[in-house]
Amino acid sequence: MANLTPNALSLLNSVFGLPAFRGEQEEIVRHVTDGGNCLVLMPTGGGKSLCYQLPSLLRGGCGIVVSPLIALMRDQVAGLLEAGVKAAVLNSTLSRDEAEAVEQRLLAGDLDLLYVAPERLLTPRCLALLGRARIALFAIDEAHCVSQWGHDFRPEYIGLSVISERFPNVPRIALTATADELTRQEITDRLGLANAPRFVASFDRPNIKYEIVGKQNAQTQLKAFITERHAGDAGVVYCLSRAKVEDTAAALTRAGVPALPYHAGLDARLRARHQDRFINEDGIVIVATIAFGMGIDKPDVRFVAHLDLPKSIEAYYQETGRAGRDGKPSSAWMAYGLSDIVQQRRMIEESDGTEAFKRVSIGKLNALVSLAETTDCRRSRLLGYFGETSNAKCGNCDNCLSPPLVRDGKVIAQKLLSCAYRTGQRFGAMHLIDVLIGRTTERVTQFGHDKLSVFGIGRELNEKQWRSALRQLVAMGHLQSDNEAFGALKLTDSARGVLKGETAVSLREEPANLRNRASRTKSRRGDIASDAAPPGDAGDMALLGRLRAWRSEVARKHGVPAYVVLHDATIDGIASSRPRTPDALRGIPGIGDKKLERYGRDLIALVNAAEG
Repeated sequence: MANLTPNALSLLNSVFGLPAFRGEQEEIVRHVTDGGNCLVLMPTGGGKSLCYQLPSLLRGGCGIVVSPLIALMRDQVAGLLEAGVKAAVLNSTLSRDEAEAVEQRLLAGDLDLLYVAPERLLTPRCLALLGRARIALFAIDEAHCVSQWGHDFRPEYIGLSVISERFPNVPRIALTATADELTRQEITDRLGLANAPRFVASFDRPNIKYEIVGKQNAQTQLKAFITERHAGDAGVVYCLSRAKVEDTAAALTRAGVPALPYHAGLDARLRARHQDRFINEDGIVIVATIAFGMGIDKPDVRFVAHLDLPKSIEAYYQETGRAGRDGKPSSAWMAYGLSDIVQQRRMIEESDGTEAFKRVSIGKLNALVSLAETTDCRRSRLLGYFGETSNAKCGNCDNCLSPPLVRDGKVIAQKLLSCAYRTGQRFGAMHLIDVLIGRTTERVTQFGHDKLSVFGIGRELNEKQWRSALRQLVAMGHLQSDNEAFGALKLTDSARGVLKGETAVSLREEPANLRNRASRTKSRRGDIASDAAPPGDAGDMALLGRLRAWRSEVARKHGVPAYVVLHDATIDGIASSRPRTPDALRGIPGIGDKKLERYGRDLIALVNAAEG
């Protein structure tokens, strides 16, 4: 196939079964096919892989794809093989004999695409091998890993600068789903792309509903979110610690949710088994540390939930982006509290990073906290972080669906700051709240704080409302935690203006007994879905069930995830349009020449059987 030179649109249709390019895909494909270098920023599910897969088929030689993600390599190669593309991997999962066989195929010109781990590519043996082969292009996937400012820095990625030095005439395309301007600049510097164009697609994922709630009992809140809104759906729950992963998975299982833990402390075989179940079975919820999901190409993840605050907006965007890759309505839900901010700041300050690194990390954390506390459209704030201006309300985040009430918070802020000051700036949130609402705990009386003028001056608010006010003042920068004093809350320089009444303070109002109003509110974008709308009548649903069962059986025989055989959108398209001929089936997005040849007869037979 690599020796053929049809035009890009023809290959897009015949190999991948897609009728047209999306966004800037066509321009990127043309640029790289003509031998140009570039940086591509495109959201998860936006079609990044086609930007290097098609040029690899259009140019002479083999496309070399550098990826740190073994699971993604495996799934992408499986999907390419299903489409009739000659693809292989070269990573640590291969035996010596298997690796040598792949190397011989590369030298013989028998591969269109080869996926290589960065550690393998940088070995003298692999560099020598590539020097003897005919290379169509180099694609550096997950390119943000090259940046020390990125959310997923991988030291081995720095060595990839050797590609531009050793192969200056081979086009290079660096791709990532998320990178702020600082990270973009480091990618271009390290990968020799200083003069290359940048193709930046919109970061908007309109099918994802963003929702952030104040943390009360996080597990109870999570169980309600899943059982009330995503029962039977596949989802990912992120926790910061291994112990919390285990505890949360067990709690969900007791609540009737099929949940599996995933973290580095599990036996490797058990961890792999849990990952395979999540990929291959319907309705599995995986509870994991942030290491999970990189490279998981499962398109029908209906929700991503965070029980702990990520460390940056980039990390939040990357992790939530694993929901709804198929374009259907999905949720990004997070519960967070003041303790999350304190914990993340402590991790940054106790890290081995330079002062510059810590300063940048604190800035990134503050930007995420501002996103969590904003009363404006969350999507606009999220897009603005990546330099994409959007003034319109999205209609698909909690703040747009149930606009929060905002009030003059000057007096509340003054009470809180005065309490922190008069108790010596030595105590955390719970103690300050006890003093404000007049709770005579043992600790309050021990320090004589029940005798202070601020004791009981905040009885108009309950504990939950004071916690919300505390979070907001920390987000505004009027209070900060002192990690050396075990998280004690201290006044910042800006607090002086609040106490003097010179600085205005607006606070989101937290009603005394607030049930998450947005949780049951129907999104105005609730009908956003993939190009092939899901079938609706009973006959369609019956056919859909047969198609899914057939797909599961084929996937089991081939040893691949079901979505590698056919995506949900393709299955939905067949069920709704009921093609009775090969030509009609060929018109369904996702049915290329090879899939028509392999599965056409079976699929038409299933449609005919449904017609009775």
